[in-house]
Amino acid sequence: MPVYKAPIREFEFVLNEYLGLERYQDVPGFSEASEDLRSAILQEGARFCEEVLFPLNQKGDQQGVRYENGTVKLPDGFVDAYKQYVEGGWPSFACDPNYGGQGLPEFLNMAAIEMICSANLSFGITPGLSHGAYNALMLHGSEELKAAYLPKIVTGEWSGVMGLTEPQCGTDLGLIRTKAIPQEDGSYTITGTKIFISSGEQDATDNIIHLVLAKLPDAPEGTKGISLFLVPKVLLDGTRNGVNCSGVEHKMGIHASPTCVINFEEAKGWLISVPHGGMKAMFTMMNSARLYVGVQGLGLAEVAQQNAFAYANERVQGRALTGVARPDKPADPIIVHPDVRRMLLTMKAFTEAARALAMETALKSDLYHRHPDKKVREDCDHFIQLMTPILKAYFTDMGTEVANLAMQVHGGYGYIAEYGVEQYARDARIAQIYEGTNGIQALDLIGRKLPYNTGRYLRQFFHPAMAFVEEHRNNPEMAEFTKPLHKHLGYLQQASLWLGQRGLVNPNDAAGGSVEYLRMFALVVFAHIWAKKAAIALQNRDKDPEYYEAKLATARFFMNKILPGTVSLLQSITNGSDSIMKAKL
Repeated sequence: MPVYKAPIREFEFVLNEYLGLERYQDVPGFSEASEDLRSAILQEGARFCEEVLFPLNQKGDQQGVRYENGTVKLPDGFVDAYKQYVEGGWPSFACDPNYGGQGLPEFLNMAAIEMICSANLSFGITPGLSHGAYNALMLHGSEELKAAYLPKIVTGEWSGVMGLTEPQCGTDLGLIRTKAIPQEDGSYTITGTKIFISSGEQDATDNIIHLVLAKLPDAPEGTKGISLFLVPKVLLDGTRNGVNCSGVEHKMGIHASPTCVINFEEAKGWLISVPHGGMKAMFTMMNSARLYVGVQGLGLAEVAQQNAFAYANERVQGRALTGVARPDKPADPIIVHPDVRRMLLTMKAFTEAARALAMETALKSDLYHRHPDKKVREDCDHFIQLMTPILKAYFTDMGTEVANLAMQVHGGYGYIAEYGVEQYARDARIAQIYEGTNGIQALDLIGRKLPYNTGRYLRQFFHPAMAFVEEHRNNPEMAEFTKPLHKHLGYLQQASLWLGQRGLVNPNDAAGGSVEYLRMFALVVFAHIWAKKAAIALQNRDKDPEYYEAKLATARFFMNKILPGTVSLLQSITNGSDSIMKAKL
């Protein structure tokens, strides 16, 4: 019953028009990713997601994973789908050629990840984590470890996962108890239990490479004493390591993705990076994972939106308030009703702007790793640092919201499993929690990103946004977009200044407004995106009037109906924390 069609036209708009990739042809690796190649990759990715992954999504949700004597069996069809994924070269195309990768830019990988998350989120968790493990090992692993493990992670023959959480600690990783004991051969024995390990055990790959946080015997207290270790399920000589799955969690959603309890019983492991340097190395993987989790929210929002639009055009109920819209039918399609249109436009305004921000962040990652100019690389890193908590938190909040709106559009049928949208709501909910809860992302934004080097990160947004307003100041056609952008940029500056000042006086005031500040920041970022899209649409609307007029209409809706939410958010932020902290609970 549910439907999914990869939004190829939208990807092409973002890559070719919004990001203007032709400007970067001199950057190493970009010329190989020609428009023809980009189109071919998008088309083949769409085919794989629509024809292979999407038909397995509901079946996988209904069947779930099977735990049998320490092993985990994925739902029917998933292992074969993973083999096709590997044979298609999808794990390797954004990886280093020195280890078997294709060396293509990350922005193409981001498009593929979104399509996979829309088609079958449970499937996409394993390759997404593997790519994060690849990034961590590439940046922090020794040459020996990279040579031994990266080639098969790159091909997808082996997968990679994170081992952070323990029964007594989640966010506060300084409380971990897993121990690492040095051995004479340079390895370590790892002993401890990790929980909530996504894809910690499964039957799609021959080996699973665990990146595990543990403490050495001489470790100082807290997070300063954490080290990172590579612990394979199967050792290079083919013998089984002391890595065992003692069970899987029974969850609200993502039923086809195993969430495991993993016991390390004097397992053999190797140090990544330096002793007590585990947090820095792990954050490489976590920051990558947070971006991908944000795209999970976007991917589910996209497929939920598609189903809501299809249903709203087919379902007839009542008549339009201004008169009969479809006299050939006994009632009008529900898409004529204002509240249904509000919900549909909210979905559309989010997904299209979110896609632009996700792809831009991936592009910045490519430029950070490839651009010859040090200043450009630094600016790109600052942009990524600023946007990571926004992508992770706002995208996943909205992924859940859009999935729930899709259920609402479907009415009673949205609550019925046959129509599929209730699964999107269940699957989306976890993304607000794992890889750092959204409240933690908000604290990261106000505690680390906002004050960093007297606002250096913030300049990566505020300066281009103000320059855009100034550039279009004298264009009357752009006034309906630039005026609200300029006004709400001012509100965001007020909130930033207030939090910066109050945080020094009373940290609770800053923390108490952190969630509202992150959402406010996201709304103004989206306003900038929609204003830029409007400028492109005005310039090109004669080429494809229907497409570009739809862009302008969505931009107007965002400016008129969603962006004003910053006013109440600003009020809530500046009301401080007394009503929170002085309440008797």
